[in-house]
Amino acid sequence: MTSSELVKLAVRVLLDAGTTLVDARTVAESLVESNLTGHDSHGVRRLVDYVARIRDGRIDPRARPDVDHPRPGSVVVRGNRALGRIAAGAATRELRALGRTHGSGVAVIRDCNHVGRLAEYVGFLAEHDLVALAFGNADPSVAPFGGRTRQLGTNPLAWAAPRASGRPPIVVDWATSGVAEGKLAVARDRGERLPEGLVLDARGRPSTEPGDFYAGGALLPFGGHKGYGLSVLIEVVAGLLTGMGIGSLPGYGGGFGTVLVAIDIGSLTPVARFREQAELFCQELNRTPPAEGSTEVLVPGEPEARTRRARLRDGIPIPEETWHELHGLLGAKEETT
Repeated sequence: MTSSELVKLAVRVLLDAGTTLVDARTVAESLVESNLTGHDSHGVRRLVDYVARIRDGRIDPRARPDVDHPRPGSVVVRGNRALGRIAAGAATRELRALGRTHGSGVAVIRDCNHVGRLAEYVGFLAEHDLVALAFGNADPSVAPFGGRTRQLGTNPLAWAAPRASGRPPIVVDWATSGVAEGKLAVARDRGERLPEGLVLDARGRPSTEPGDFYAGGALLPFGGHKGYGLSVLIEVVAGLLTGMGIGSLPGYGGGFGTVLVAIDIGSLTPVARFREQAELFCQELNRTPPAEGSTEVLVPGEPEARTRRARLRDGIPIPEETWHELHGLLGAKEETT
């Protein structure tokens, strides 16, 4: 399916759910961009959850975020239960201006729903000569290191910096769990098993079956105690700075407590020099002789750029189950083409 066709389908779903046309296009394009870069876990399959949350009142499809500047260099965006992408987009634009004005800035989003891929926001800021960091906490789904029950969210972290003009920025974006829940759902939809070390079943036993997570199991942190420690800090900082709360404590209302930080490169060092040196470093990494079993060395952000080019050329693959779920949201009975 082409990206433009998929955007049109996503817009129809969102309009039927009660959003404005402008918001529908914004969210649809964001989701399809995730599909284009190969992150189907954060692509159009998210519409199923978004529509469910609209129907049960957790998302207000016509809400607008409010913006407050409590101090120079900081911004608080209250999402007002709007679609998360709308609130996060407002926070990112405000943060870009803050970074340029003050040399650095921080934005927090309160009353916030799922914002999609954090890479989208830090990547945008990096393209505008800022170093950017984003992280957030979420509903409990991850067991702490050494534990078996859900206490932490997947608590993703993203970071980006620019390289040469015309090249995609250096971007890292990952969950602090060994696998994002959305990628788990994609594996389940495709009938795939998981590598070991990602999931526990409801009895606390290691499992390679995605369905065991949805039957009361838990995800595991990446990197053992290291991923666990990073997740704990994200839970505390994102949950408490945003006022969303900590997922495993009383008072947590659900949602996604999001924090974004940006540093204006030009306030500290010449931008041209930064970009030049970053590009030379990336090229040096690319020239590294590959280890046995590898064919090349890539820089973070390059796999997504390659996938994007390929899917723009060849189309975006959509699992049959996801396809039927999307058309079910429209009440349609269309078949895969």
